[in-house]
Amino acid sequence: MVSYKELGLVNTRELFKKAFAGKYAIPAFNFNNMEQMQAIIQACVETKSPVILQVSSGARKYANQTLLRYMAQGACEYAKELGFNVPVVLHLDHGDSFELCKSCIEYGFSSVMIDGSALPYEKNVELAAKVVDYAHKYDVTVEGELGVLAGIEDEVSHETHSYTRPEEVEDFVKKTGVDSLAISIGTSHGAYKFKPEQCTRNAEGKLVPPPLRFDILKEVEKRIPGFPIVLHGSSSVPQQYVDIINANGGKLEAAVGIPEEQLRQAAESAVCKINIDSDGRLAMTAAVREVLAKKPAEFDPRKYLGPARDELKKLYMHKIINVLGSANKA
Repeated sequence: MVSYKELGLVNTRELFKKAFAGKYAIPAFNFNNMEQMQAIIQACVETKSPVILQVSSGARKYANQTLLRYMAQGACEYAKELGFNVPVVLHLDHGDSFELCKSCIEYGFSSVMIDGSALPYEKNVELAAKVVDYAHKYDVTVEGELGVLAGIEDEVSHETHSYTRPEEVEDFVKKTGVDSLAISIGTSHGAYKFKPEQCTRNAEGKLVPPPLRFDILKEVEKRIPGFPIVLHGSSSVPQQYVDIINANGGKLEAAVGIPEEQLRQAAESAVCKINIDSDGRLAMTAAVREVLAKKPAEFDPRKYLGPARDELKKLYMHKIINVLGSANKA
């Protein structure tokens, strides 16, 4: 058993209290390797933003659970070396079983998500309560979920979504004891969040997705006032990265994301955590493709992963400052 406190990490409890009061959201950035971790910490140190390092079950298998633990510890030390000790959370994204959550807690995670949203309501409650009971013994915070997000991200895949039912949230929070709640108001996983036929076109001919269901969010806020809300699937799919990828051999057609102004609006409400993964993948892939297209003889990974890391840092600084509002909140 490794305590996250020994690694220099924090849980989400105090961070969410400050975010709620300050009307901003904590960035939750997924990472799988060193370059992603470096970019995240560099961006957060330079903007003085707290951060949630997210690890999916797929990322845990890819990177190895022991290496991830030391990478998280290294992230804390790296932040100090860069000159500012930003609060860092290590969070399990979309944990699908008690056993996985338990294992992550034992390996030093400071926060876990138990996603039973696809289960019948009572089974979701039962599973979340079991995880909370175990996690709280070690002061680890727990995120639950109500409502199903469509799309594909790592090992999470749903063809259709179902909006969160506000009438269930109070009962769910009371019975489970979760510390935060992910809800479904129209976001979705992956780069292909909406089909073209679901969108309209603006004057420039760009696809515009349907707006988020802020009416559901407001009703949830009324029923559980002051409670931290989480938005998954909140990448905006920047068109410049899609264009670079496609211009250099890629094939991303009709990729549409969540408009950033809607995410900024959400961050000013009870939404205390916003998950962004696909945008980071797009930024890195665009940079790698561009380098290899311009320099086809290049074979040194540092020469294409370095620019990819730099582009990711640039993207995340933009998100922190202009979308989430978490700059200077560490």
